[in-house]
Amino acid sequence: QLVSLLLIGIAAWGIGFGLISSFRVVGVAIAVGIFLFLIALVGLIGAVKHHQVLLFFYMIILLLVFIVQFSVSCACLALNKEQQSQLLEVGWNNTNSARTDIERNLNCCGFRVFDPNETCSSDCFRSHQCQPCAPIIEEYSGMVLRFVGGIGLFFSFTEILGVWLTYRYRNQKDPRANPSAFL
Repeated sequence: QLVSLLLIGIAAWGIGFGLISSFRVVGVAIAVGIFLFLIALVGLIGAVKHHQVLLFFYMIILLLVFIVQFSVSCACLALNKEQQSQLLEVGWNNTNSARTDIERNLNCCGFRVFDPNETCSSDCFRSHQCQPCAPIIEEYSGMVLRFVGGIGLFFSFTEILGVWLTYRYRNQKDPRANPSAFL
């Protein structure tokens, strides 16, 4: 539940401080946070009530989340500089709102080349002394991808531990049905 609340809080913080203006990015972050919160709630209720169906549902969904998260984390850690550069350029060309946010926050204009004839939301555009955004973004992208990949790997292994513990707990006898079963 902590991860889901953290995800929702970071999305709200990004909107509040004007760092993110893309409704898609914020909407996806909030939706994933709510989904994880609901799944954690299902697991909690299943564990408290010792409800076999809820625990099975929680275990299967947690296993699927593990597979997706482990795959994305490995992909983040496996990207080389050339692949990162290509991925950044595709992202730059396909989103206008993210481009505007990046230019405004990093004080740069254009991706590879600064063109004074194009429009830019950066403060340096008025003085025509802007540098392109690609070198600035590429400087941080490798560090961020390693950080995100490492955090993702850590939480993916805690999720597989949760799947294993759910499996073990699900197969135990319900102590309310026969209190002397554990004596």
